[in-house]
Amino acid sequence: MKLYQRALIFVFSMLLGNSAIAQDAVIIADGNFVRGTIQGTDFTTVNLLADNKMIAYQAKDIKEFLWNGNTFVSKPIVVKKRMEYRFFKLEEHGVVNLYAMGNIVMKGPPEQRARVMPSFGVGIGSGGYGGVGIGGGISIGGGGRNSRKQKGANRNAVYYIEKLGTGPLQEIPLDGNTGNETELVKTILLQKLSGDADLAERIKATDSFDAKNIEAFVSAYNALQK
Repeated sequence: MKLYQRALIFVFSMLLGNSAIAQDAVIIADGNFVRGTIQGTDFTTVNLLADNKMIAYQAKDIKEFLWNGNTFVSKPIVVKKRMEYRFFKLEEHGVVNLYAMGNIVMKGPPEQRARVMPSFGVGIGSGGYGGVGIGGGISIGGGGRNSRKQKGANRNAVYYIEKLGTGPLQEIPLDGNTGNETELVKTILLQKLSGDADLAERIKATDSFDAKNIEAFVSAYNALQK
């Protein structure tokens, strides 16, 4: 085999290898990102393995991160009467956004804390998820059902809904599908997914709610707004 053919094969192999790894990314700001392999998150911190170094990024310091094709957005939230930032997994995106928090496990402690420095690049960004909305008003911690859910990274997922221009994130209670809880979920969905009579009737006729049909309702509403 000729030398240039070997060189082409080597370059091609390197390109394939690079495309197979470092598919995750931390987006510090639009156009400013760091590629690597996400090692886990506790929704306050995300660990990124890049250049053989483990780096911890705080939610307050970055915009979002991309992990296995999913987008996790940094947003403000009230924790024990203090405004802090947390990562929320984006489940549905549009006029109404649906987020989840939970069921993600950290894969080891960070070895180095990130110092946010410019790392500009082309070809990756928020994917249109920038400006997803800023707001506080959710209270987690300090007792009650919310504080129980926030302990540990293996808690069940908690879902939040947001309609831009109508206030902060609102938690959707999906603990036990009691009668009162079901009616509360209906009220929340009818407020956020307003303006479509057929969809409203489907929501009113639903006997119980779970993550699957919540996502279906939000997805259907967003599709109608296009």
